[in-house]
Amino acid sequence: MVKIIGIVGSPRKDGNTDYLVKEALQAAEDIGVETEIVNLAGAEIEPCVACDICKATGECAIYDDVPGILSKLVDSQGFIMGSPVYFGNVTSQLKMLIDRSRPLRMDFKLKNKVGGAIATGGSRNGGQETTIAAIHKFLLIQDAIIVGDGEPMAHYGGTGVGTCAEDELGVQTSRNLGKRVAELAIKLNNE
Repeated sequence: MVKIIGIVGSPRKDGNTDYLVKEALQAAEDIGVETEIVNLAGAEIEPCVACDICKATGECAIYDDVPGILSKLVDSQGFIMGSPVYFGNVTSQLKMLIDRSRPLRMDFKLKNKVGGAIATGGSRNGGQETTIAAIHKFLLIQDAIIVGDGEPMAHYGGTGVGTCAEDELGVQTSRNLGKRVAELAIKLNNE
């Protein structure tokens, strides 16, 4: 069974990013994949301390919630990462998870997994594209396959504005992204 993981990089539970990631995962479920959501709000995530132990052992020396989250990504066939815009970038919670993913790059454990991005902001053109670009850079460095929200919109991913439950375009781009991640993950894992 193909599994898609949704990572909510917001420090808030049940906020706009959580809402759109859930919409994306629902669209993925609608075409027959299993999903799981991981909220970084409340997760114990310490910053990388550049000790380089992961280069020698392939594992991070810090004991917190990060290894468990990373193992979920490794065990999945695809994932969607969402973040609210914080000064034109991802939240510190998501950035720490990205920085701590270095052990996965030692032997490219995320290679050929399908990934997509969702960003939420207070205004249209409020940094959503630069936030999505930060997530895309992570996916490229991990050698994952990046998808956007697909036809008919063909954007970088899901982008929400304001109260996202009321943002029809944000909901649609997020649902399209979830469907696209699931479609490609199914295709890649059934051939």
